[in-house]
Amino acid sequence: MTIVTLFVLISSVSFYVYAISYFISPQMKNEFRRFNLEKLGLLVIILEFLGATGLLIGLKFNLILTLSSLGLALLMLFGLAVRIKLKDSIWVSLPAGFFLILNLYVFLASIH
Repeated sequence: MTIVTLFVLISSVSFYVYAISYFISPQMKNEFRRFNLEKLGLLVIILEFLGATGLLIGLKFNLILTLSSLGLALLMLFGLAVRIKLKDSIWVSLPAGFFLILNLYVFLASIH
């Protein structure tokens, strides 16, 4: 297993768990309210689900891997920007930064 495959699996499983938790945990919807992005919550979750699925399909089709990893990296960049704007702690912002870097690595590896 390559490092890219490992990162794809970590990222896709994490985004699937996050997407599922949006529907079963009121705390997730409360976070979107706190971000003042309540109306975009479902869209973000759908994009994350599609991105996670694209990562897995991308293990077979490189173009899909490139697009999915870039899309997820951009989502995490925006998520990190929102957390910085709200002055969240580094500890709370760390997952967004981690998945930004992880998906950025997958993106860069997929274009080489």
